[in-house]
Amino acid sequence: MKSNVGSLDRILRIVAGLILLTFVAVYPGPERWFGLIGLVPLATGLFRFCPAYTLLGINTCPLKPAE
Repeated sequence: MKSNVGSLDRILRIVAGLILLTFVAVYPGPERWFGLIGLVPLATGLFRFCPAYTLLGINTCPLKPAE
């Protein structure tokens, strides 16, 4: 699994995932379970790999210098 999520993209995904996960703890009722959607950006940010980026041919990681 090759990394395809860059630093800024990674930080934004982790923050967005954590914010969405707080909905589970804060909101009462059945709509709070929509906060579990936050697991997707959190996981892709932590693992630095996004399957959708692979399918679309996107890579936000900086290029490594040639040796």
